[in-house]
Amino acid sequence: MRRVLLALALAALPATAQLPAVATRDGVPTLAPLLQGVTPAVVNIAVLQRSPEEQNPLLRDPFFRRFLGLPGEAQPQIAAGSGVIVDAKSGYVLTNHHVVKDAREIVVTLKDKRRLPAKLVGSDAGTDIALLQVKAGGLAQLPFGDSDALQVGDFVVAIGNPFGLGQTVTSGIVSALGRSGINLEGYEDFIQTDAPINPGNSGGALVNLKGELVGINSAIIGPAGGNVGIGFAVPANMAQAVMAQLIRHGEVRRGRLGISMEDASGREGARIAKVEPDSPAAAAGLREGDVVTAVNGRAVRGAAELRARLGVIAAGETVELQLARGAGTQRLRVRIAEIEARHAAGGRAIAELAGAMLANAERGRDRVVLVASVEADTPAFQSGLRPGDLIVGVNRRRVGSVEELAKALGASERASLNVLRGDFLLTIPVK
Repeated sequence: MRRVLLALALAALPATAQLPAVATRDGVPTLAPLLQGVTPAVVNIAVLQRSPEEQNPLLRDPFFRRFLGLPGEAQPQIAAGSGVIVDAKSGYVLTNHHVVKDAREIVVTLKDKRRLPAKLVGSDAGTDIALLQVKAGGLAQLPFGDSDALQVGDFVVAIGNPFGLGQTVTSGIVSALGRSGINLEGYEDFIQTDAPINPGNSGGALVNLKGELVGINSAIIGPAGGNVGIGFAVPANMAQAVMAQLIRHGEVRRGRLGISMEDASGREGARIAKVEPDSPAAAAGLREGDVVTAVNGRAVRGAAELRARLGVIAAGETVELQLARGAGTQRLRVRIAEIEARHAAGGRAIAELAGAMLANAERGRDRVVLVASVEADTPAFQSGLRPGDLIVGVNRRRVGSVEELAKALGASERASLNVLRGDFLLTIPVK
């Protein structure tokens, strides 16, 4: 039925309409030739994850495991997802952070059935993007498309491994752009599509009819995790910016501009609601009430999109902001600053955030908890905490010291940290 609808839609367009060429077979449109070149670059990802018991010191104790009637050893879990080869020469594979989170081992399976061990180059919870690396010859790769050029109504194809069935292709259109508020993170700018995306599609490719990668499939909305025609993908431009930082640093090093923002009323853009004194924004001349309409020459639709754009720019880099101020337009260049917080020397650890060293700190007039360091492959690191993060609350209740943080975590069965990273407030579940 979808193929017939596509044929009718193409037939109804005027001769001057500009659409990518679609092959035909026996007079019927087909995407088969396009997919022959695209699908070899989309891979299956199998992940051996740490079990919940392995992350709990109490449940690692053999005595308590016997007392609680648990098996003698914690059993690892196996999860599956998808990925996209974007650099065949270097063996780089993009996928989702949530696909490889807590991974012990990662195995990539190519369309030709080759199974390759993969190394985790880096991962970013804020954008739900991770980068893997494999070593093999004869790899295919997908070229990046310009996700900023997408329009609602553009045809797209989703490729992945739903429910572990094997590589599957679905098609649809771009339903909406600039979606946010899905995972409560501060860097969302999702492409919404009705191309069916199901569990296991995560990390797979969203492709335009030119065979270009325009998104990394990430999330769905539906009862019991099933598809109801509302799927989300991380824009390729955002994924590419994150990838560059992961290659260079192994993580995304976010900085601080010193503004808070909101959607502009009655127009596209993000209105600056507040400029912090002595901040990079203040030094550059930004003012409350300015409306940011573009970043580095690319249009901005709203506050969520501006947060997402700034959230993948590394500290130390300079950005050009186009502003509407009164009846005029201005362009200002602003340097993204390192995150600064005055804190006491040294640090201390707490059991609930094993692997992190924490220190009492001040940011402006506020007391906060600075994450001074985080060891790799520890519970704190796997939760998403990174050096330089400022913990300001637990379950939306403010904490201003390591002692208050430990007390709040100890009193909560389920806890999420409210973390300030650069200009953005994140919610990070830790128990």
